[in-house]
Amino acid sequence: MIPYGRQDITQADIDAVVGVLQSDFLTQGPMVPRFEQAVAQHVGANHALAVNSATSALHIACLALGLGQGDWLWTTPVTFVASANCGLYCGAQVDFVDIDPRTYNLCPQALARKLEQAERDGNLPKVVVAVHLCGQPCDMQAIHALAQRYGFKVIEDASHAIGGKYRDEFIGNCRYSDITVFSFHPVKIITTAEGGMALTNDAELANKMALLRSHGITRDPAQMTHESDGPWYYQQIDLGFNYRMTELQAALGVTQMERLDQYVARRHQLARRYDDLLAGLPVTTPWQHPDSYSGLHLYVIRLQLDKIGKTHRQVFEALRELGIGVNLHYIPVHTQPHYQRMGFGSGDFPEAERYYAEAISLPMFQAMSEAQQDEVIAALRKALAA
Repeated sequence: MIPYGRQDITQADIDAVVGVLQSDFLTQGPMVPRFEQAVAQHVGANHALAVNSATSALHIACLALGLGQGDWLWTTPVTFVASANCGLYCGAQVDFVDIDPRTYNLCPQALARKLEQAERDGNLPKVVVAVHLCGQPCDMQAIHALAQRYGFKVIEDASHAIGGKYRDEFIGNCRYSDITVFSFHPVKIITTAEGGMALTNDAELANKMALLRSHGITRDPAQMTHESDGPWYYQQIDLGFNYRMTELQAALGVTQMERLDQYVARRHQLARRYDDLLAGLPVTTPWQHPDSYSGLHLYVIRLQLDKIGKTHRQVFEALRELGIGVNLHYIPVHTQPHYQRMGFGSGDFPEAERYYAEAISLPMFQAMSEAQQDEVIAALRKALAA
């Protein structure tokens, strides 16, 4: 079966991991800072904190921004559940903003309308998580302007988007946000097996997140409540977590970063070819905003169901039966049972629900061959046939 995503592991990656296995440090050694520096320098951010997952990065980002009981976090319903769950982890309440029908990202016009009402009601969000779905950045300039007006903090959930650009600058530079989060899961653009990273230009936020990722423990005498007892001494000054990244993961990340631009360029080649091969079929291909250069983690088509004599599910299952590992990103979070028990229901975010009723993620990974892509298209033609 052709998977929807797949990591690309080279001999250089293997050698880097083996080198760590033969070294003195399997964790908390020199490789994690090296990986952090490589990512920060590439995207143009001042600080980078590597952690064990993007979910962990979202959690400590929210905590560092002071999200807690009585606060609100808003995000898009079309995302993985972690983009919303991070607010619940902090004891905050969560709400959603419907998507733009072309980019599938959080709609800035819908956000502006919701903020106007929230200001009147006295329940403005403390944090908005803007998710760069499929690797295409949100309209961050518009979201940033609203943040300045209404006083909320912005997290860019760029789990899909490392290597992409917004207005000709790399996503992750935090020009329009307080913190940006990347994911390095195996199906993402680069991988550390599992892993994530939080980036910021604010030294205080970076220090808070560094503390939170490792039990709230410090060895810095300047942060301690009294003079150190000796060279062995540390203090727990906050309630943190064990969210550290290992040296093995970071070593893989360092070598993967060397191929990041190549990987994204290849994904763009595949996307252009998909666009050409899909022309004339009853599907809607991804629209790219002129301000964006997507990381293209995903290539999502939408079925034009009024032109197809089959249901969404029938097309999806036919593709799977033909050996095409299609997927669906994502089930709108507000339709999940956990969130429905909070009061959300079908019809709350109609654009997101329309998207879900039509979307299919086609295989997209940097090592994908043109022959594999031709196989995907042939299977899709067969699946769409009446």
